[in-house]
Amino acid sequence: MEQVLLTDGVREPGASGAGEPAGGAAGTVARLRATFATGRTRPTAWRRRQLRALRALLTEQAPALTEALALDLGKSPVETHTSELGFVVNEIDHTLRHLERWLRPRRVPVPLTLLPARARTVREPLGVVLVISPWNYPVMLGLAPLVGALAAGNCAVLKPSELAPATSAVLARLLPRHLDPDAVAVVEGAAERTTDLLEQRFDHILYTGNGTVGRIVMTAAARHLTPVTLELGGKCPVLVEPGTDLAAAARRIVWGKFLNAGQSCTAPDHVLAIGGTAGPLADHLADAITSMYGTDPARSPDYGRIINDRHFDRLTALLGDGRPVIGGEHDRATRYLAPTVLADVDPDAPVMAEEIFGPILPVLSLPDLDTAVAFVNARAKPLALYAFTPHRETRRRLLTETSSGAVGFGLPNAHLTLPGLPFGGVGESGTGSYHGQYSIETFSHTKAVLDKPLRPDTVRAVYPPFTAAKERLIRRFT
Repeated sequence: MEQVLLTDGVREPGASGAGEPAGGAAGTVARLRATFATGRTRPTAWRRRQLRALRALLTEQAPALTEALALDLGKSPVETHTSELGFVVNEIDHTLRHLERWLRPRRVPVPLTLLPARARTVREPLGVVLVISPWNYPVMLGLAPLVGALAAGNCAVLKPSELAPATSAVLARLLPRHLDPDAVAVVEGAAERTTDLLEQRFDHILYTGNGTVGRIVMTAAARHLTPVTLELGGKCPVLVEPGTDLAAAARRIVWGKFLNAGQSCTAPDHVLAIGGTAGPLADHLADAITSMYGTDPARSPDYGRIINDRHFDRLTALLGDGRPVIGGEHDRATRYLAPTVLADVDPDAPVMAEEIFGPILPVLSLPDLDTAVAFVNARAKPLALYAFTPHRETRRRLLTETSSGAVGFGLPNAHLTLPGLPFGGVGESGTGSYHGQYSIETFSHTKAVLDKPLRPDTVRAVYPPFTAAKERLIRRFT
């Protein structure tokens, strides 16, 4: 398998891949597979112990994780709690409450032709799974899948992103201290480490990132026929219709967009302002930004920074598209890019070509809902679609006439926080899903079980030779 750049498309200075475990990727996977073969991870008691230990890590080591996230992304302690640590704690609590029920065998009706018999489905763990996590939410998007992998009874390898080096180092230090070190491994490093891992045989791979790398992961997995879950993002649109409380909508859009400095896969990517809403909405968006981050967001303790110079340069190159309503200020030395709203954006402008993944919000003016639906459907299916509308018919049309990983009416991003909802994309925004019970389904095999006694032998009717009487009986009941 050729060497490929797997985490962000580039090698970062200092990403040396230090910390390679003895025996490399092959040795790590072999060690975990040996653990799984002993059956140690299968009992529910073991799974619950791991989840409680992970919860203890998140609560007891919150200061270390908060400091690391501030170093990597400039995240505030409150944002870290709500979108990273608290998120995973809630996922763990939800899983612990429902785990016994989710794992319980499920009886299945048996048709008359097979009676007497019993049928059921049972869940079994897959084995050794690989979680490749991104840099933008390096705790949440690394540990939330791990919750599901452990709850399903698997061993797991976590590969954090080297682009968030402080968080990666903390996870590599803390996870072996809290979790079963023979069942969970953390592999740090750059692209070469990920490539080495993908050369191994896993029983499932969950990757969160971009579509380019997603294709590489899927190709590598195909060599071993390994199933994959891909969370790939995309350009998430926000529709705003006349009759909406524009001030209230603007506040929620600004919160969803500029959380983590816009570096969220479910963040609103652009606004489709229908009718005459574009101008007034843009003004309300500017007001909401000032209300949340002040007149100089660079001084706000609640506003983050861009992850690295390459992404900073990519984002600032997009500032020339459209007319800035607010923002545009930037400082490469600190990787600060102000919350920015662009009006009068051409649909074919570079800012509309790919997922922005940063604090730039284009506002496009469209004449009507038909045009907006056609606009959405002409592009790749997004990870999420959001809408602010007072009209029930609009909601119905968006649900039935567009396709996206999720739909949010009245609030962006929040669907991700509900462990009872699946998180996943469709088409180019991803394949598969997880969270809550959906994580158990992703990281388990649902085995079909049929139990039929040998006596009485009620299936003799289908044994050859087929007489006329047997044929009549078979045709009547099958």
